[in-house]
Amino acid sequence: MLKPSEFAPQTSQLIETLIPRYMDTECICVYPGGTEELTDLLDQRFDHIFFAGSSSFGRAVMAAASKFLTPVTLQLSGKCPVYVDENCNLEVVAQRIIWGKLINVGQNCVAPDYVICNFEIQDLLFERMQMAIQKFYGNEINGSEFYGKIVNEQQYQRLKNLLMRQQPTYGGQVDDMQQLITPGLIINAKPGDPFMEEEIFGPILPIVPVRSADEAIDLITSYEKPLALYLFSKDKRLIQQFLTETSSGGVCINDTVVHTALNTLPFGGVGNSGMGYYHGKFSFDNFSHHKSVMWKSMALESVNSIRYPPYNERNYRRLQWVLRKSLKRGH
Repeated sequence: MLKPSEFAPQTSQLIETLIPRYMDTECICVYPGGTEELTDLLDQRFDHIFFAGSSSFGRAVMAAASKFLTPVTLQLSGKCPVYVDENCNLEVVAQRIIWGKLINVGQNCVAPDYVICNFEIQDLLFERMQMAIQKFYGNEINGSEFYGKIVNEQQYQRLKNLLMRQQPTYGGQVDDMQQLITPGLIINAKPGDPFMEEEIFGPILPIVPVRSADEAIDLITSYEKPLALYLFSKDKRLIQQFLTETSSGGVCINDTVVHTALNTLPFGGVGNSGMGYYHGKFSFDNFSHHKSVMWKSMALESVNSIRYPPYNERNYRRLQWVLRKSLKRGH
């Protein structure tokens, strides 16, 4: 059973049309609709539920699944941080961050949500990011065929309200007719700012300056665990420090988003960003029950007799010998 998102009705309709055309309807069917249909669906008993969406909806799905003790995989999101070390090529860094941020106009679960860097490189990184935006989309972003729109009116108004509370340093213009928001950058951002309070899920990117990597780690760990963490650095010790002292669903070093394309890596969240993982073989494992089966011979009952009462010293010594052999083999 597949329930597409009601927030993208045209995509949902396309999925509903294509799946019966190319797939066996005895194996999969599409169940479109909104919250009411989702509630009805969750009242049914399933062997496994996979949900991708917000943390708040993820909690509701998990609560509904608990009625039948149904196992769940939750692929949620959160505020995915980026840390930029001073020893990097900032032109390359800026391009990779902006590319990852503006895939689907920032409306993807692993989009960079905020950037952390040292005060000393903030202005130069900010400048390089502006150059990357103009290189990718030109000066007239409204007319770019490579730049999209906000998915629906509700999300558009949510982002507009945030923009009314905090004006970007660069960009962030709105177009009500096209339901479009241009890429925006905010320098000198800090915890407590409107765009630092929740997952942005849009084309605005705050830059938070810090004095040290330790301060950056403290900031990252002050938020819920993200689905992805991005780190740009050549310093292996620094990289190891971030890997050790932070927790996230996944980590991508010196790039953004691309780790999700590797089907040899499990993809999933941790804590508030989800549970379980999938992609490639991990998807088959995720939706499979690993049932243990042992098939024994009816022969050699004389050997098995040492486990049966009444017990004596001879059987005890035999059992000790078997246990020692098993431990040596690592079983």
